Amino acid sequence: MKSLVVFYSFEGNTRFVAENVAREIGGDLLELKPKSDVKSKGFMKYFWGGRQVVMCKTPELEAFDKNPEDYDALVIGTPVWSFSYAPAIRSFFRNVNLKNKKIAIFCCFQGVQANTLDKMKLALKDNEIIEQKGFINPLSDKDQTLDQIICWTKILRDQIGETS
Repeated sequence: MKSLVVFYSFEGNTRFVAENVAREIGGDLLELKPKSDVKSKGFMKYFWGGRQVVMCKTPELEAFDKNPEDYDALVIGTPVWSFSYAPAIRSFFRNVNLKNKKIAIFCCFQGVQANTLDKMKLALKDNEIIEQKGFINPLSDKDQTLDQIICWTKILRDQIGETS
């Protein structure tokens, strides 16, 4: 099966997980990049990012270099913003026709994961959600995070039929 790891990352945590998941499952990588993203630092990034989530914003994304519909299995990752997934992920869900795919989901967070993964599952209801995982502040202890990724991707490979 062809696998694609799709992710949006604001501060690098989700990118770190996505790149390592892709390496471990032998999948391709697609980073979602909004044409205009939150630029604030400090507390204001939480305000502006949270406002986008609450207002259900769907930022326009840069063109993809891979077509997600060509893949049998996807792994989709997001940071947690205001107890939900990032607006770039919402745009991806709205713009890409994902049906009857095997999908694993993950989120990265510093505080609370809340029901982010449940919201993602709801948005992906026409697919088979095979796995889910939350990663707490991945960049704070990269070795521990890598251990978690390796354990999780062993399960993923069994579910999607990938070999590394």
